Amino acid sequence: MSGEEVLGPSGSPGPGTCMEDVPSLKELEQLLNTGRPSCNHVDEVWPNLFLGDLVTAHNRFVLWKMGVTHVLNAAHGTVYSHGGQDFYGATIDYYGVPAHDLPSFDISQFFFSAAEFIHKALNTPGAKILVHCAVGVSRSASLVLAYLMINHHLPLIEAIKTVKEHRWISPNRGFLKHLRNLDVQLRQKKGC
Repeated sequence: MSGEEVLGPSGSPGPGTCMEDVPSLKELEQLLNTGRPSCNHVDEVWPNLFLGDLVTAHNRFVLWKMGVTHVLNAAHGTVYSHGGQDFYGATIDYYGVPAHDLPSFDISQFFFSAAEFIHKALNTPGAKILVHCAVGVSRSASLVLAYLMINHHLPLIEAIKTVKEHRWISPNRGFLKHLRNLDVQLRQKKGC
């Protein structure tokens, strides 16, 4: 669903959509700019769901010690990412999303497939999943936020607050627009 179908000409929800509490991009950016401006290589942001960077993703021993059974790479095929099913072997289920950290990149095309992979992983007894990109703050964070919105019905603001309790994140402005559109789309589907 494109932004024009969901949002009115001013970029805000159209009349009668009962979306008064949908945050503006500026409000989202202000929320993201609160808290500590740094993060670890990896943080558990939801039970058994870890958000991290390439340092963690490329260290199979660390992943083994953490008990990671699934990896979602939001930078698959990019110059920074060397992961893949061949790299992880049979002990880790791998899913690659070839996203570029550019505001013009349409990451929304991967929201539902990534959410499904995360959801299946977390419904596997004893499983733990690492979602990563290069730094673990934009591409991978956007996919984790989409998962929380799609599978746990959190509004975007609540999804951001939930993740930010454990890790500093900073999806680029284009990704925030896609997440905001997803927020509106999911609210409309629920009938507000």
